Amino acid sequence: MTHIVVLGSTNMDLVTYVATAPQRGETVTGREFRTIPGGKGSNQAIAAARAGATASMIGAVGNDAYGLRLRETLEQSGVDTDFLRTVEGPSGTAHIVVDDEGGNAIVVIPGANGTVDHLSPGDEGLIATADALLLQLEIPLAAVVAGAEAARRHGVRTVLTPSPAQPLPPELLAVTDLLVPNEYEAVLLTDRTDPREAAAALLDLVPEVVVTLGATGCLYLRRGAEPLVVPAPHVTAVDSTGAGDTFAGALAVALAEEKPVREALSWAAAAAAISVQREGASVSMPYRPEIEKQYGA
Repeated sequence: MTHIVVLGSTNMDLVTYVATAPQRGETVTGREFRTIPGGKGSNQAIAAARAGATASMIGAVGNDAYGLRLRETLEQSGVDTDFLRTVEGPSGTAHIVVDDEGGNAIVVIPGANGTVDHLSPGDEGLIATADALLLQLEIPLAAVVAGAEAARRHGVRTVLTPSPAQPLPPELLAVTDLLVPNEYEAVLLTDRTDPREAAAALLDLVPEVVVTLGATGCLYLRRGAEPLVVPAPHVTAVDSTGAGDTFAGALAVALAEEKPVREALSWAAAAAAISVQREGASVSMPYRPEIEKQYGA
C-alpha cells in the first residue's frame, strides 16, 4: 500500500457560518458555529488516508482538550500519530468565516504548531519510508526545509502546498518536486495575474507545478511537457474549507500509485468536488469508494 507522510500543522477550526462575511468594522449575525478538527497538515493526512494510503503525521498538538480531539480525529481516520508530539500549551486554532456561497476567510493561531521548528529523532527515518512527503507552511519554515531536504536525501517525492503564501527560500525550492498553489498563492509568489503565466514562472523554480483554479479545475505544467488543463466536476459548493488539502492529499496518493498525470489530476479534482459539497474541513473529506464513484460519473 502507498505510504504518505505529512509534516505539518494540526488546528482546531472554529467555524462561523454567515450569509455574507463582515467588512471591516461591521458586525453581522451568524447562523451556526462549529468546532471542527483541521489544520492543513492534518487535513492532508486524513485526505490521503481516506483516499486509500497508509498515512503518517509529523507535528505537534497542545496538552489541552483540543489536542486530544485532534489526535483522536486523525487516528479515527486511520492516520498513524506516533510522530505527533504533545507539547505544553494550547493547540493551534483556525478562526474561519464561511459565507453562503461557500467562500471563506481564515485567521490561524499557530499554538503548538509553532514548536515544530526542526525534525525530531525518528522523523527522518519515517520520511525515508514514504512514497511522498506532503508539506505546507503552517509550521515554521525551518522544519519545512529540513523535512524536504530529508526527503531528497532518501529519494522521496516532495509535494508542497505554499499556504499561507509567503516568499519561498531557494533552499526549499531546490528540494521541492511538485508545487501546488491555488490561484491566489500563485499570484503572490510570482506577481503575475494570469494563472498560465504564474505557473510558467513557478516552473522556472521547481520541476512540476499544479495551480488549482477552484470550480474551473487545475492547470498542470512540467518541464519539457505540454501544459494540461483539467476541468473540475460541476457541483454546488457549500464550504470550500479544506478543498485544496483534499486535492493535495488525493493527488499525492494517485501519483504514488503511478496513475497517469491527467488521470491523477482528475481523480484529485473529484475528491475535492465531493469535499466542497459538505461543511467543514476534515469531516468533508471523501473515502476512496466515493472518489471512484465521482471520478467515474
